[in-house]
Amino acid sequence: MSAFAPFDASEYLDNDELIAEYLSACLDDPNPDVFLSALCDVAKAKGMAEIARSAGLGRESLYKALTPGARPRHETVRKVVHALGLKLTIAPVDAHAAE
Repeated sequence: MSAFAPFDASEYLDNDELIAEYLSACLDDPNPDVFLSALCDVAKAKGMAEIARSAGLGRESLYKALTPGARPRHETVRKVVHALGLKLTIAPVDAHAAE
């Protein structure tokens, strides 16, 4: 009987393009917890303590803000995204893709 280790996305998020694609895909999910979990994965991949410091948050506060079910302020999400070296953008929906 073989045992499986739990999947940890943070172990595979090793370049900015992949990180941006991952976060974009998760942001499309209607469940806000999916995006928060993805932000947590990326913060872990980049170093949770460093991201917390860059975002002006305590490490524990960052973990709490990115926990599923948390309702972080927009300002907090923006600071974390910026600390990750990313930015949120808005794009029009492709009319053909929506059909």
